[in-house]
Amino acid sequence: MTENYTALYEQHKEAGASFTDFGGWQMPLKYDSELAEHHAVRNAAGLFDLSHMGEVWVTGPDAAAFLDYALAGKLSAVVTGKAKYSLICAEDGGIIDDLISYRRGEEKYLVVPNAGNAKAVAAALTERASNFDVVVEDVSEGTSLIAVQGPKAEEILLRLVPVGQHSLVTELKYYAAVEVGLKVNGTEQQLLLARTGYTGEDGFEIYVPNAEAASLWKALLETGGGLGLIPAGLACRDSLRLEAGMPLYGNELSLEANAYAAGLGPVVSLAKESDFVGKAALTALKEAGAGSTTGRKLVGIKGLGRRAARGHYSVLKDGVVVGEVTSGQPSPTLGYPVAMAYVDVEHSEPGTVLEVDLRGKAEPFEVVALPFYKRRK
Repeated sequence: MTENYTALYEQHKEAGASFTDFGGWQMPLKYDSELAEHHAVRNAAGLFDLSHMGEVWVTGPDAAAFLDYALAGKLSAVVTGKAKYSLICAEDGGIIDDLISYRRGEEKYLVVPNAGNAKAVAAALTERASNFDVVVEDVSEGTSLIAVQGPKAEEILLRLVPVGQHSLVTELKYYAAVEVGLKVNGTEQQLLLARTGYTGEDGFEIYVPNAEAASLWKALLETGGGLGLIPAGLACRDSLRLEAGMPLYGNELSLEANAYAAGLGPVVSLAKESDFVGKAALTALKEAGAGSTTGRKLVGIKGLGRRAARGHYSVLKDGVVVGEVTSGQPSPTLGYPVAMAYVDVEHSEPGTVLEVDLRGKAEPFEVVALPFYKRRK
């Protein structure tokens, strides 16, 4: 597999990052202590390089109708300035990717797929666009994405935004985006700022051209250092998103998974008048009770002991396999092991005590409602 490097790779090297492959990209796993980075995001702020994510612009008179057809959600109902979490599915209902789409105008959307799926999503969108008056443009290679996540995120951003534009930041709602000026190297740059994130905390994601990414990264670190901002890697991003009950493609979501089993039924808009790719299969799955009365359902489980479950470990009930762990580790915030797992629906009610086969020894876990952690607002 070809190794890709973000525009911030040298910044991470200078900061002493340990790297790992993620979706074909060399990404910082951690800088010093993943535990310290996790707690920084929960208590102050963390700075993440998300430039491995994809960015695909969809523009043209049919943009809204096209995305209604290409994705499982009703993107035409999104008002300009807002965003929507959605799925792009195969004909059989399997999940190609989960993604966020921002409406930036009547005929203009920004679709953001996950790292390893960016090319597949761009290709699927291009293929599905043949009967629509739209242009699909993959700008991933020239775009960096930097996230500031944590309770101090807004305060940090305001230090780089001109006073006259502070209200654009303070009034920005979750799952919305706005163009703002950010002061970097003494000059003001207009950049797209989204109030979104993958940590369970308040936070922002900033889209910036590759050439300006390093300057913005340095400016954020210099500005936020006094407020507790530190660079954070993929290791703590994984523990943060797990505590927040957020699915990860390749773990909870895949071509073999479906929206109803994954608890993402509300994301699917079967009621929209137009057809969409996967609609017939998803309709059949819902009517069959997938994730509610049949098959398996994604649940949260918390350890009643000290040992953590890990991905692919078997979930048991009375010694019989009834499920499989998708993600699991000790929770730094809560102090006990947490995991997500697909389990047979008859064992999915909160309060149900199950066991996980931890390398030959069965340990007790209890089904709990997701998310494990919810920030105080």
